[in-house]
Amino acid sequence: MSDTRAPTHGTAAPTSGPRTAALLQRVEELERAIARGAPCVGEATVARVQTTLDGVRERLALGVDHTIVALVGGTGSGKSTVFNALTGLEFADVGVRRPTTSQVTACVWAHDASALLDWLEVARDRRIERESALDGESQADLRGLVLLDLPDHDSVEPEHRAVVDRLLPLVDLLVWVVDPQKYADDALHTGYLRHLVGHEGAMLVVLNQIDTVPIDAQAGLLRDVSRLLREDGLLDVGVHSVSARSGDGIPVVRGVLARAVAGRGVAELRSAVELDDAARVLGTAVGEGELAEARLPVADAVDGLAEAAGLAGIVAAVEAAVRAGRAMAGRLGPLQADRVGLVRSAWLDQVGHGLPVPWQESLAGSVAGTDELVRAADDRIGSVPVSVRGAAVAVLVRVLAAGCGLLALLGLGVTGGTAIAGGAWDDRGTLLATAVAAVVGLGLWALGAVLRRWTARRRAAQLGAAAREVLGQVVEVSLARPTAQVLADHRAVRTAAAGRVAVGADASTGADIHGTGHPQHVTSTGPDTSGSSPA
Repeated sequence: MSDTRAPTHGTAAPTSGPRTAALLQRVEELERAIARGAPCVGEATVARVQTTLDGVRERLALGVDHTIVALVGGTGSGKSTVFNALTGLEFADVGVRRPTTSQVTACVWAHDASALLDWLEVARDRRIERESALDGESQADLRGLVLLDLPDHDSVEPEHRAVVDRLLPLVDLLVWVVDPQKYADDALHTGYLRHLVGHEGAMLVVLNQIDTVPIDAQAGLLRDVSRLLREDGLLDVGVHSVSARSGDGIPVVRGVLARAVAGRGVAELRSAVELDDAARVLGTAVGEGELAEARLPVADAVDGLAEAAGLAGIVAAVEAAVRAGRAMAGRLGPLQADRVGLVRSAWLDQVGHGLPVPWQESLAGSVAGTDELVRAADDRIGSVPVSVRGAAVAVLVRVLAAGCGLLALLGLGVTGGTAIAGGAWDDRGTLLATAVAAVVGLGLWALGAVLRRWTARRRAAQLGAAAREVLGQVVEVSLARPTAQVLADHRAVRTAAAGRVAVGADASTGADIHGTGHPQHVTSTGPDTSGSSPA
């Protein structure tokens, strides 16, 4: 590459309008996405997307005052003759000389395009400016046009094809020049045209040498060219017949180019399509969606770790000890490693469902491993105290119940002693007090049992809650947080890939290159799945 290439980053397009600013914003959005998802997107995809982004950024940084049009064709199509006919100059090499050079020829109308031609790597001795004082305003309709004559795409020389492949993604409008003998050439259709689906608005086909075809067969030939384009998946591509040798049809093609230049939107439209292509490539590296952070299976993971720690059995033992009034001291854990491994596997299966394999591998590498998870859980759950002591209130109630029982027994003893002594006893107050003490004592005993059961359940629940709280913290730190980060990266890449640039065109800014009376919009109809699209 030439050292005079525009910088790929941090260069703003001169006097960029809102559409150019939107394109640059989209470039930055996609760059941020591939930066976040690079480890999972893959080197090849990152390189392919970044190459496209660099090209768009460089093209926009050079401004949109020039419209780059490239004549592309095979050997013998008369492409250079068409170039000379359009420029009105005998500048491009024609005939037997053409296949011997891989150089690009450029003709510029008016505006200085030195920086742009340096970027395109056009040799300085292969450049010419079309307008002069003698032309007056006769060339004003093409002012801003940069017309390139590329080497033959089917040349036997590999470097010729390499030049074509390098320049195709950089131009704003492709003019495919074909001839009546080779318009159905497989090298053209399979090697190039079928990879340009979605770029119809930035290309047209010129059938040259129409003067060699009988008049009654010309219409049928044009229809056949259109049919082949449709079979390639290219819809609404303009097809024009010319004879560069006689000049027939050249004014029509010249008018198409003039409309493209007048639109001043072809470069932006082409850039939008390139960005959409890059987004589709990026989209192949992500899934259709990802689990929302709020739906992460945290509760299931905590349940699994609690089971691995045998928490349910320990909680039941604590409850039984409190009910029985026994003292108990111990420690929660350790966790069973095999059960913890199952918890981790279930987590990865659930959160990674629907994600491409690289993203699933990233998840597995981000969350804690089984051994690390066991150590973290053992350390945290071991800090939860397990100690059992009697319930003070229940003990007090039982003491009171015992006291009432003693009073009742004392009353019965007094009554029984009086009866045994043969004395008369008529102290109804003592009898009533004895009965009350007995009832109160029984009631307090029952209340003590209830309090003991309630305290046992409460303390067991407190132990379970404390243990689950620390296990939840382990899940949050070791599983949830790293998972959320990976899913956020996936979401960012997926969202960026799903976006599109809305570059509108109107009567003053859109390029109606086919003369339909409507601005030409560029829309993509499908992704290039070949992995080798030249544009």
